[in-house]
Amino acid sequence: MESHPDDWLHELQAGRSDAAWDRFLDRYRRLVFSAIRHYVRDPDDVMDAFAHVCAALHGNDLARLRRYAEAPPPAARFSTWLVTVVRRLTVDWIRRRDGRPRRAAPAGLSPLQRLVYQLVFVDGCSHVESFERLKLSEIPPPSAHEFAEALTETYRLADAAGHAALARRAVADPAVARSPEADLLDAAAFAHVEEALGALDPADRLAIQLFVVDGVPAADVARMVGWPNAKAVYNRVSRGLAAIRRRLGRIGLDRDDF
Repeated sequence: MESHPDDWLHELQAGRSDAAWDRFLDRYRRLVFSAIRHYVRDPDDVMDAFAHVCAALHGNDLARLRRYAEAPPPAARFSTWLVTVVRRLTVDWIRRRDGRPRRAAPAGLSPLQRLVYQLVFVDGCSHVESFERLKLSEIPPPSAHEFAEALTETYRLADAAGHAALARRAVADPAVARSPEADLLDAAAFAHVEEALGALDPADRLAIQLFVVDGVPAADVARMVGWPNAKAVYNRVSRGLAAIRRRLGRIGLDRDDF
């Protein structure tokens, strides 16, 4: 007989960790496998990834499950939260299996900024996708303003460490093959654009990234950056882009060069 969806939670709250784990697996085993298969196809790899996910969820007396259980409402629906966590753990397992080198995060990042760095600079997620993942997986989830502040500071520290250009390339669409000469010209233009962006106020730089690059609606950008309304986004982004164009124009670059 299939367990009730909340049976594992009742057992956990009663202090019966082993029973909670058994009921959790009984109820959500199929969902966990389904989330893993989003990234892994080979049957042996699926089982290895499943073992990794189970070890992470079971570790430290079910610490991850406890964080969800003890979080104040409203939290994401458990199945949604679980899929997000399992997929993150599966990606972690894939990287360990393949020996993919990890870029060291800049010093001075807060816990939230480290998560932002992982999502944007390592996983290559857009800013919007990163925010949505954090809302679903973190307990408590960050507010839009907290995320915007963390993103701005993460970029500032990444700029200082020379990592920001890699992040912007990671979230861009893959480019078609080009000649070495064209790549060199693009690299030079990109460097000038990076320099022009770096001269802007951090909030303006973030707003341009969200509104122009990621396509976030102006009202949402205003909430994420902490501005009063969409009109402020239009005005600040327009002024920022004009400043960039003027700066690039002084060195002989126009919009056809980048």
